[in-house]
Amino acid sequence: MKQTSISHRIAPRQGQRGFTLIELLVVLAIIGLLAGLVGPQVIKHLGESKSKTAKLQIEELSSALDMYRLDVGRYPNAGEGLAALVEQPASATYWNGPYLRKKKMPTDPWNTPYHYVMPGQHGKFDIFSLGADNAEGGEGEDQDIKSWD
Repeated sequence: MKQTSISHRIAPRQGQRGFTLIELLVVLAIIGLLAGLVGPQVIKHLGESKSKTAKLQIEELSSALDMYRLDVGRYPNAGEGLAALVEQPASATYWNGPYLRKKKMPTDPWNTPYHYVMPGQHGKFDIFSLGADNAEGGEGEDQDIKSWD
């Protein structure tokens, strides 16, 4: 048997072309419009998620403070602060911590330590974050997140 080899010639197609500059600009303009419409909504939800995270962390800290009180018989004083949840204060005889899973003090989603006031003005203790602007008051992502709300 005789083997024959067939060779195909690949010839460039006539009339084949790339995208024109105008077509590329139209596509980029459409992408820009979509980003302009969708971007602010994504940023808004990002800010809301940080506020929700802060609220959940404050609830976790409040629960840890309640466990601390059950063991020690009192809440940490202002001098001991929230650090008493991860390191035994000298005055806490029956300390059975650390009371936080990660064994370190969390910061709020804006990398600022939580504020702890003992005795609290709104409860037995107050825990709060001042939000993204780290100043009292504000709206949106700048609003204060508090344990008493």
